[in-house]
Amino acid sequence: MTDPAPSAATTPTLTERLDGLPVTRRHTRLLLGSGVGWTFDAMDVGLISFVIAQLGVVWGTTDGRLGWVASAGFAGMAVGAALGGLLADRIGRRQVFALTLLVYGVATGASALAGGVAVLMALRFVVGLGLGAELPVASTLVSEFAPPRIRGRAVVVLESFWAVGWILAALVGYLVVPSGDDGWRWALALGALPALYAVVVRRGLPESVRFLQSRGRHAEAEQVVADFEGSRAVGHGGRTGARVRDEAVTAPAAGPASVAATPDGATTTAPSDVPASDGPAAEAPATAGRTRLGALFAPGLRRRTVALWVVWFAVNFSYYGAFIWLPSLLADDGHTLVRSFGYTLIITLGQLPGYAAAAVLVERWGRRSTLATFLAGSALAAGLFALASGDAQIIGAGLLLSFFNLGAWGALYAVTPELYPTRVRTTGAGWAAGVGRTASILAPLLVPQLRAAGGTGLLFAVFAAVFVVAALGALALPERAGESLD
Repeated sequence: MTDPAPSAATTPTLTERLDGLPVTRRHTRLLLGSGVGWTFDAMDVGLISFVIAQLGVVWGTTDGRLGWVASAGFAGMAVGAALGGLLADRIGRRQVFALTLLVYGVATGASALAGGVAVLMALRFVVGLGLGAELPVASTLVSEFAPPRIRGRAVVVLESFWAVGWILAALVGYLVVPSGDDGWRWALALGALPALYAVVVRRGLPESVRFLQSRGRHAEAEQVVADFEGSRAVGHGGRTGARVRDEAVTAPAAGPASVAATPDGATTTAPSDVPASDGPAAEAPATAGRTRLGALFAPGLRRRTVALWVVWFAVNFSYYGAFIWLPSLLADDGHTLVRSFGYTLIITLGQLPGYAAAAVLVERWGRRSTLATFLAGSALAAGLFALASGDAQIIGAGLLLSFFNLGAWGALYAVTPELYPTRVRTTGAGWAAGVGRTASILAPLLVPQLRAAGGTGLLFAVFAAVFVVAALGALALPERAGESLD
């Protein structure tokens, strides 16, 4: 391993050393490891949309009761998101990540044995606890390790694993669920895989350096940074991350430093008005261990917290209201169960290019502009779906909705962890996700009522209006692209 060269004026802090690295194999391993967990999350959420469509046929369950099955899972996600963020700020990101995978993996497998709606609802609530806690923790972990130059892109790439999970869910829904009356049970049994993957996460992923610093575990933090420094940089001929970083330094920093990108992907230090996050003064509040919800409404954070909660609420309402019920809506419109599942699979494929576009644009346009643009596109797509009359129009509008909506999700996950300092970062991300989950609880319950009142046209017109509200909320968020995290 190549030791980092100290600055002539000051010794770089641990987070400055970490932020100055190019993308290394350790970064890639972290992203892939977190992404696999994210894939399992999406697969579980996606499967329930196919499960409730079949249960409506096999069990003869009404849409109203099936809506409660979906909402029970989202109720658990709301609680899990809030508690998971608080817990991760106390015991660490990696520990909570592994625990949540174990919880929802076991509960999903148990759901396959449910004999009635009440039992299925209870188990879906437990599944939601794990899912809700895992999502903001994983995105925060990736955000805290990614080099500032590509941090937003890294989080969007992580979020793109959600599309992979939904596509897998659609494939299972298309191939397994219609295979017989117990097809839904076999589909849920596959959802137990995350319980096994939890062992891999616990052993293979690093703990957040910023978290370790905030808890006074400096030796562990030093070891994690050293591991990343000694890892080979991607695309640099086998040189270590530390060597590439140090060769890119063109001038010593004169004081507190932030990280600026060089063309080859390494970074250099430059003066900044952003305070270092691991200096003694900055860590004093976190060392005291007082992570409180009230801190999210401190004078410097109040506006961004409110705006962020509005965006999370609106995006969750429209996304889950549309996609959880999509197979059932298509079946109710006269398509066979197999055909409705096939159409849903095609529509789901639009998610991947949406993420790819957002991954590029969050660094070129910035997080706020990308998020607002994709939310406006989602509103347009929902309006087109409301007016669609034939199969081709339904699929076309659905593909556009998948593209813009999931691109917006990527940008939202990129911006959320950047809005808060280390000591409340996962608390802020967790509560934002938790507020959003309240909308995902309401949406499945309201869809049958809205559709009864005005059909699919009214339903998607409402979704379009809610997306407009989300776009306006996005414009109120600050832009922090390329900045070092506090």
